[in-house]
Parts: sequence; C-alpha cells; structure tokens
Amino acid sequence: MNFTIELATPADDPAIRRLLAENPMPGQITITFEREPNYFLGCGTMGPFCQVVVARHQPTSDLAGIFCRAVRPLFVNGQVEAVGYLSQLRIAERFQGRWLVPQGVRYLQQLHADQRVAGYLAAIIEGNQQATGILVDRPRRGYPLFQPACHLRTLALILRRPQRIPPSVYHVSHGSTADLGEIIALFRQHGAAKQFFPAYIETDFIDSPLTRGFDLEDMFLARRQGKLVGVMGLWDQSAYKQSVIQGYSGALGRFRLLYNFGLRLIGAQPLLPPGEKIQSAYAGFICIAHNQPEIFQILLRHVYNLAAERGLAYLMVGLAENDPLLAVARRYWHIPYRSRLYAVGWEHEPGWMQHLDNRIPYIEIAAL
Repeated sequence: MNFTIELATPADDPAIRRLLAENPMPGQITITFEREPNYFLGCGTMGPFCQVVVARHQPTSDLAGIFCRAVRPLFVNGQVEAVGYLSQLRIAERFQGRWLVPQGVRYLQQLHADQRVAGYLAAIIEGNQQATGILVDRPRRGYPLFQPACHLRTLALILRRPQRIPPSVYHVSHGSTADLGEIIALFRQHGAAKQFFPAYIETDFIDSPLTRGFDLEDMFLARRQGKLVGVMGLWDQSAYKQSVIQGYSGALGRFRLLYNFGLRLIGAQPLLPPGEKIQSAYAGFICIAHNQPEIFQILLRHVYNLAAERGLAYLMVGLAENDPLLAVARRYWHIPYRSRLYAVGWEHEPGWMQHLDNRIPYIEIAAL
C-alpha cells in the first residue's frame, strides 16, 4: 500500500541503472544486465513505442521495481500485426514478494486500455521459479493468461580464431543501403513464414533507434544465381547494453580454472572473473529462404568470423527449440541458455494467442 506505480521519466535513469546493477539474474552464470551510460538508449530496440514503468516506495522514495511495455509490428500468421512485448521486470531484493506484482498488473491493464495491441509476448528464463509461479502456474484472479508459445534456446557460441569458409554455391557479400529493397522483400516473403518475425521496413536500418548500433556493412547477404536467399548480421550493442559477470555456480564455479585452461588450448577467451563485462554481440536479422540449413550454415560462419576478428568472446544466437537451424548452431562450442516464450492476453478479451498457427517462431533476441 506504500507504493506508487507510474511511467518513468529521464530523471529516473540513474536509479534504474542502479537497480539493474544491484539485482543479478541467477543461473549457472550469475549476470547483471546493465544499461550504461543511459537506460533509455536500449529501449528503442524493443519497438517504436516503449513505456518504462517504475514502482516507488513512498516512505523512502526508493525505486522498488521496473518493467517495460513495448509495441512493434511483427508477422503473426503471415500478416503484419502490432504486438506488445513485456520485459525488463526487475524488483529490488528488499521489496520482492507477491504483494508488489498485483499493483503492477493492474497498472499494466490500465496501459493496455489504449488498445494498441491485442496481446503480448514475454520470455521467462527456465529455472526462474518465482516468476513462473506468480505469473504462470499460480496467477491471481485478474492476471493475464500466459500461454506457452515455444522453448527458446540462446547459444553463446565460444569464439575462437576465424574458421575456414567452406566451398559453397552461395555468393556471400556485405550489405549496404543499396541492398535494402531486396532485404526487406526477403523479410516479407521468408521472414513472414515464421511466427513473430519483426516486420522491418527500409527506414528501420537508416539511423533508427530500432537498430541502434547496427551497421549494414555487418550484414552478410547470401545469393544464388544473383537471387538473395538469406541474410544475417552481427549486432554489437555494447555501447548501451552490457552483461556483467557476478559469479559462477555448479560445475562452472567449481572447475572454472580447468575450463579456462581448456578454453585457452582451443584458442578461446577464458571465463571472466566477477565484475568483468562479457565481450559479446548478437547474430541478428536471421532470415533464410525456406529455412534451408546450408544457407544458415554459410552465413553463420561469416558472422562468427567477423565477431572473432573483432576480438569478441561470444556470439549470441537465439532460435526456437523446434527450428531446424538450431542444430547447425549447436555444432559450435557454446554455452546454452534456456527460456520459455509465452503469448500473453486477458481472459475476458478475444485471445489472439488462441489463433496462432503452427509456424516456427523467431524472436529477435537482440531486441528483448
């Protein structure tokens, strides 16, 4: 009863960044997902419309928690539709408990009344029993429904020295603004074949917050007989988003020195000590004609090599568990991260999530 919930303002930026830095995400590798030098710089990648919601503890004026509601056009059943995304839920440790969440849900329902979207997507890391219990397994009356959409697998590919490019029938080149028409046409034809693929337009790649920090020259284009059949880009967001190691548990914690010895032997960078930033980038804008693994394989090798040449330690690749392309990425040495994607909506409304067809989902993990 001693909390107020409202939209954040630029004045909240220091407190939000402090909240992120002080509340790590648990797992085999404990990480804080930070946003230096300004939290709001990273919000633009989530969608052209984004609201940051903050909860304040009135007696102290301390920031108790945040979450984001973003809206962007995605392909749903092959058609462009505005879809919401719920993310960035963080509650300061001393304020954690089920009693704060209901207030946030009520505020979200007020925001939802603007009718911008029929439903939302949300991802929860597997093993986050608190979030799953409150939102999915035992929701209170009036909470939105969380319907499982797919298992997401994010692989942190361990970068070594650049690898040999095998002979291929595909000609691979760097992208440029002159290629944007072809790229967008590929997205509309083959991106639309996947559920939730972002409905990009040409201006999204020209000085747009949606692709902040991405250079079209870092997009690789695969052509066969002159026809564009696949694209993939290297998206480095470290200028405004950082993942900072806070600790290790399980086998990684017990045998980190041994792991590091092995990593050095294969030419990879060692596991970082706590407090260090992970040098990583994303494989983004993955669009492959007819989802052909051989096209994905050649593009991934080019993106992998570019990341290795730039001295990065990891290349993040995110795909649905039922995507055949995932098997190709798993051939690389990697650290896996597992999460669950949910379609979210209210019971009293016509559920867009009830009408989703069986297309393989694709989520732009760099935009989460």
